[in-house]
Amino acid sequence: MSDIRDLEQLIRAHPFSQGMSDEHIKMLTGCAKNMHFRPGAYLFREDEDADTFYWIRAGKVAMEVNAPPRGTIQIDSRSEGEPLGWSWIVEPYRWFCDARALEDVSALAFDGACLRGKFDQDLPLAYEMYRRFVPLIHRSLQATQLQLLDVYGAS
Repeated sequence: MSDIRDLEQLIRAHPFSQGMSDEHIKMLTGCAKNMHFRPGAYLFREDEDADTFYWIRAGKVAMEVNAPPRGTIQIDSRSEGEPLGWSWIVEPYRWFCDARALEDVSALAFDGACLRGKFDQDLPLAYEMYRRFVPLIHRSLQATQLQLLDVYGAS
């Protein structure tokens, strides 16, 4: 039982959960686990099922795309205190990029299907999560746009 309490405390302490109700924290805890990734490990790969998202507790993760003929391009990064991954919340639930640990990474991993199931039972939870993830989606689109300008803008 102490593992659940420890996990709940990690979720409460993470900046992304600030202002969430106790009930919603408990719902998130039911879908979460603590994970660690070594440098070079992939948290997810482009076009795979997006069934997990992460809150980075420590370390840095690169978000990358393959752009032939240039090869792999880093389009963004996430580090301590930031969420990683929004494709779990948008159909068809497929990753649009790779996420690779640049250093040792500790993260809270959330089961996206578990949470989507809870959304049907608790619309305020769904609203709260969408409200928090829409700015993340916007940030990712802006970062990708800047990379495209860099790739295609310079001759």
